[in-house]
Amino acid sequence: MSQFAVNLKKLPGVSHLAAIRLLDGEGNEAAVVENKPGSQGALAVYNHLAQTYGAITPDAAAKGLELFAEHAEDARQHPGKHPNVDRLMSLIAEKKTLRVKHVFHT
Repeated sequence: MSQFAVNLKKLPGVSHLAAIRLLDGEGNEAAVVENKPGSQGALAVYNHLAQTYGAITPDAAAKGLELFAEHAEDARQHPGKHPNVDRLMSLIAEKKTLRVKHVFHT
């Protein structure tokens, strides 16, 4: 089992979420992480970071890279392959914060 899979088992579930909207400093939507195959792990990581840090701050992003484990290294070697990981690296490099808006299933 990958380290990322091990880390995901320790995070809160996200079955109640349809998505997480990430908002920049002006309140504009910067990205959406949806609850769909291929991004459910990223949704769990971003949800955990939002619950722990209150926003996706540079410190939260650094923790997120730890949680993404081997995917973070793969993202460094292949920019664009893991956009949700790339976003965390950008937040650290640019010292920016994204606010989080949870979108619940209705």
